[in-house]
Amino acid sequence: MRKIENSELERKTVEEFKVADKTPIIIVLDDIRSLHNIGSVFRTSDAFLIEKIYLCGITATPPNKEINKTALGATDTVAWEYQKDVLQVIQNLKEEQVAVYAIEQVENAIFLDNFKTEANKRYAIVFGNEVFGVNQEAVKLCDGAIEIPQLGTKHSLNVSVTAGIVVWDLFCKLK
Repeated sequence: MRKIENSELERKTVEEFKVADKTPIIIVLDDIRSLHNIGSVFRTSDAFLIEKIYLCGITATPPNKEINKTALGATDTVAWEYQKDVLQVIQNLKEEQVAVYAIEQVENAIFLDNFKTEANKRYAIVFGNEVFGVNQEAVKLCDGAIEIPQLGTKHSLNVSVTAGIVVWDLFCKLK
């Protein structure tokens, strides 16, 4: 077995990425403090051809040297938009017939492994602040909530790790 060289991976160019069919997933980041977490979510979004990222509240925006440390250029490929008010973003997405789910531990949350997707449907997933999670008003406005089952002693995962797990799972279910 031999490691594959980067030149052998046949990755898309920025131009090819921009015109490629996207995975019908929209990511909403609300009040994310860590620039490295933001960059990591961009990089994951690039890997799985995510449709768009909304950056809300105090979430920093590109161009930013610290975001790019982990994004590694994904801010140039993934479509993104800054909107101050996450509630307005959620409302607008719902008006566009996008199914919006908070990624949060709430009453009646659906465990990720039990979450079912529908063909030809677009999904938005809302991630909240590293300490406080998705704010309650945003949770109430969402169509539901998805929770990653956890069996250890900790109550949560890092937001960029959570995004990676959720995006991978939804990507597999939608493809």
